Amino acid sequence: MSQTDARLQDWIGRTRELHDTLTPVPAKAMAATLDLMPLEKRGALPPLWHWLYFLPTAPTAELGDDGHPAKGGFLPPVPLPRRMWAGTRARFHQPLHLEDPVRCTSRIADVVSKEGRSGALVIVTVVHEIHGPQGLAITEEQDLVYREEPRPGAKPVPPVPAPAEPQWSHGTSAGPVLLFRYSALTFNGHRIHYDHPYATEVEGYPGLVVHGPLVLTLLVETLRQEHPDARIQGLSMRALRPLFHNRPFRLQGCLSEDGSRATLWSLDEHHAVTMQVDVTLAR
Repeated sequence: MSQTDARLQDWIGRTRELHDTLTPVPAKAMAATLDLMPLEKRGALPPLWHWLYFLPTAPTAELGDDGHPAKGGFLPPVPLPRRMWAGTRARFHQPLHLEDPVRCTSRIADVVSKEGRSGALVIVTVVHEIHGPQGLAITEEQDLVYREEPRPGAKPVPPVPAPAEPQWSHGTSAGPVLLFRYSALTFNGHRIHYDHPYATEVEGYPGLVVHGPLVLTLLVETLRQEHPDARIQGLSMRALRPLFHNRPFRLQGCLSEDGSRATLWSLDEHHAVTMQVDVTLAR
C-alpha cells in the first residue's frame, strides 16, 4: 500500500451529522423544474427528493477549481482531478413529509484504490442514514469515483445494450436551463453541469454533463407516472456513461410479471445504456 493510499484509509469511519427541515419551497421548485404537480401541504416526499436537503454549504473561498468543496474535510483528499457519481443503493423504510424535522448521519464506509480502463481510480463509499420524526426513513450508500484525466488514445467504454424489452419509453433531452435549475436546487457547484468552456476545454467532455442524480430522478418519476400506485422500497443504480445537454435520450423501463420489481434504464442517442436501475416494489 502506498503512503497516499494509507493516508486515504484514515478517512474510513469518519462521520458527519446534519440537521434540516423539509421545507416546501425546494420541493415546490423541483416539481416546477420537472413539470410535475406540486406536492400537497405536508405531502409525502417522493423517492430521492431528499437530495434537495442537507445541502453542502462550503464557502466560495473553500471551493476547488471544479466547483466542488475542496477535498480533505469530510471526504478524503483523493489526489485525482475528476469526480463522478458511479452508483447508489437506497432503502426507503418509511415516508418523510414536508415540514418534518430530519437528521442525516453520514459515514465514510470504504476507500478503495484500483487501476481501471482509464487509469488510476479511487472509489469512496459513503453511507447516509436519514431519520425523521418516526425514526430511520432512508438508508443510502453512494459510490464516488475519482479518476485521472483521460489518456490520449484511450478507448471509450463499450456500449451496453438495453437489459430488456421496454414496456414504456419516454423521449426527452436536458437543456442548459434545466441543468442550471437542478444545480441551483441541489447547490451543486460542479462546473461540468453549467460552465460549457470548462466542461469542454478543461475536462474534455463534448458538452455540459447531465447530472447523474437528475437522470435517476427522471427514471423514477417515469415509473411513478406509468404505475402511480407503485411503492418503491429500494433501488440499486449503476452509472455507465454520461449524457450531455441538448442531446436526445430515452427513459425506459419494465415491470416484472409479479409486480415486485422494476428495471429502469436511460439510453443515449446511440441507443447505449447510460444508467441502469433495479427497483424493489412493495406488493
